[in-house]
Amino acid sequence: MAFLLLTVFAHAQDIQNDNLTINRVWALVDSNSKKLEMQNINIAANEAHLKVSKAERLPEISAGGTYAYVFPLPIYENGLFHTPSQFPVVSTYYKAGADAYLNIYNGGKTNTEIAASKVEYELSNVLRNQSRQEIHYTAAVYFYDVFRNISYKRLLEQDIRDREKQLAEINQLYKNGAVLKSDVLRVELRLSKQKMLLTEIENSIKIASQKLNILTGGKDDELVNPQISEYETDAIALKEIDSYFDSAKGSSYKLQISEKEHELARLKLKNVKSNILPTLGFFGEYAFAYPQIQFYPYTLSLYSNGMVGLKLKIPISSWYTNQHKVKEAQIRLQQQEVEDEEVKDNIRQEVQENYIRYRESVQRINLAEENIKQASESYRIVQNTYFNQLSLLTDLLDAETQLLQSKFELTTAKVNAKMQYYQLQKAIGNL
Repeated sequence: MAFLLLTVFAHAQDIQNDNLTINRVWALVDSNSKKLEMQNINIAANEAHLKVSKAERLPEISAGGTYAYVFPLPIYENGLFHTPSQFPVVSTYYKAGADAYLNIYNGGKTNTEIAASKVEYELSNVLRNQSRQEIHYTAAVYFYDVFRNISYKRLLEQDIRDREKQLAEINQLYKNGAVLKSDVLRVELRLSKQKMLLTEIENSIKIASQKLNILTGGKDDELVNPQISEYETDAIALKEIDSYFDSAKGSSYKLQISEKEHELARLKLKNVKSNILPTLGFFGEYAFAYPQIQFYPYTLSLYSNGMVGLKLKIPISSWYTNQHKVKEAQIRLQQQEVEDEEVKDNIRQEVQENYIRYRESVQRINLAEENIKQASESYRIVQNTYFNQLSLLTDLLDAETQLLQSKFELTTAKVNAKMQYYQLQKAIGNL
């Protein structure tokens, strides 16, 4: 039974690996990324801090007590260097009570701190989403890197099979005395180079697979088999560039971060300005004590005492010490406003650059497809002429190389176009 379950589990793992789509990769990254886990912890911490800031509105209540041994009270009636007389005191003193303070007005500091904590919480969410987008893009790079190299491998394996058949034909021509030994050696040399290139490609697949497995929580030595449908590598029709500019204004994470930081700078200035404002609060206290030594005449009895009222504090010194703090906060706010404008400029530049580069990459796909047609026809002609002893082997090898290179370029162009499109989506905050 255990063996059966193990077999089913292993088969399920193979199915999962064989059906690894880009959306599946992103889902695995979201659940396994250590960086996103740290961002989630940071969000939880900022949420807790927001609750702490809101709790500042609640009254402060405390209780305490004192128990003490009172030393004898010497009275030096004739000076410090003469024997004092002893005033009788009760050696035991204790006091227990409670007090409370409710802030009524403190210059708006509490509300400002709550607003700042809320902005910090929102900022942590934006940072998490930005990190998620960056990791999605990184995972896509590794995913399509594996796909590209697997495509290279298949093309190269087919080319090796074709070259081996060709080598057999050339060997037969050599035996018949139709070609020189150098032709056989050149084809063998090219075939050995192709096999070495195949080894390099296989190693690249292993390296990219491990990088992707680290992000998705897979095993290091597990090879990834990307599942990409034909339409996923087709060119995507773009909208007008102005629509991407508009999308970036509303969803770009860089812009959202800049806006949150600007809001924090504004709240910082508001908080500093409130340092010169008075504070007003309601207080109350009540206590039991023994003996009664607070009011005259003293009484060796248990007593209780309490008071309630308003407490007003005017920070007079802040009127002249707070000026430099306000100036500093104003400069910081001005600096943030300039940074906001710079971020907007950079986003516009990034969107336009990726938009143009994507359109360029689509043109490269069309060019690569056309090159394959031309290279295929050129190879067909040279192959026929060579085996009819009308062209040189170098011409045939060049035509073969050009055809294989054209196929590689088409795969590269399609992958680059896909990654360029993802860069455009990342620039507008939609990845």
